[in-house]
Amino acid sequence: MSAHAPEHTAGISYVYAVGPAGMTLDASAGGLDGGPLRTVSAHGLSAVVSSVPEDAFSSEGLKAQMENLDRLENMARTHHTVVDAAYRSATVLPMRLATVYLDDTRVQSMLQERQQDFAELLSWLEGHVELGVKVYADPQQTSAVGAGADAPDPAAVAESPGRAYLQRRRAQKRSHQDAYRAAGSLAADAAGRANALARARVVHRPQQGELAGSAGENVANEAYLVPADRVEEFCRSMAGLADDVDGVRIEITGPWAPYSFATPPEASGGGSQ
Repeated sequence: MSAHAPEHTAGISYVYAVGPAGMTLDASAGGLDGGPLRTVSAHGLSAVVSSVPEDAFSSEGLKAQMENLDRLENMARTHHTVVDAAYRSATVLPMRLATVYLDDTRVQSMLQERQQDFAELLSWLEGHVELGVKVYADPQQTSAVGAGADAPDPAAVAESPGRAYLQRRRAQKRSHQDAYRAAGSLAADAAGRANALARARVVHRPQQGELAGSAGENVANEAYLVPADRVEEFCRSMAGLADDVDGVRIEITGPWAPYSFATPPEASGGGSQ
């Protein structure tokens, strides 16, 4: 398929995702700062694009945006919303956050240069979604459950407050060790069940702080590429896995567009090309 001459647009071109030519866009989905979305097509592929101000996405402008947490959060949320909307109508390859080109002609050149890699990835991902599996250890929950059994001896408290304190500290240490040991065992069990149903697996770094988004410590954070028609089976295989394990929780996320499995080769990580 030959490239069509792109229409002139103000600003530079921000690319959200790449998919097959002829893909449709959700008219209700807007790009960054409400800019309208469009597709730029070449060689059997289409890129989902909107225009953004050149000064805001130059090297210096992008650095300033990345240091502004509110702006960065808005950019990431909009980027993912556009990708997910596109993925509802076609298999797409999510591009890295802040992938920009000087104009649509440069976007077409990128599609031409990477046509084979993109086509192979799209074929491989067709009919699949991404599901996340997160395992959390929550020693406080273990402590609460076992508080009665591990309570200091009242006689010891009366005789020696220091001795009672040491007893409590030993009980807390045991609860922490038990929670993390159980979480590791459950994570291995979950991975075994997931691998039996998934096409591929990516192990991410456990999330910390606000990124974890849940109580306890994230000890396992994995993504699985799962056939769309096996999503329910996948979720059923995880159901109840942590029900009888004190201080451990498992969370299934998705289905999502395959972010963890679709990183385009040598995609721009910021700054115009």
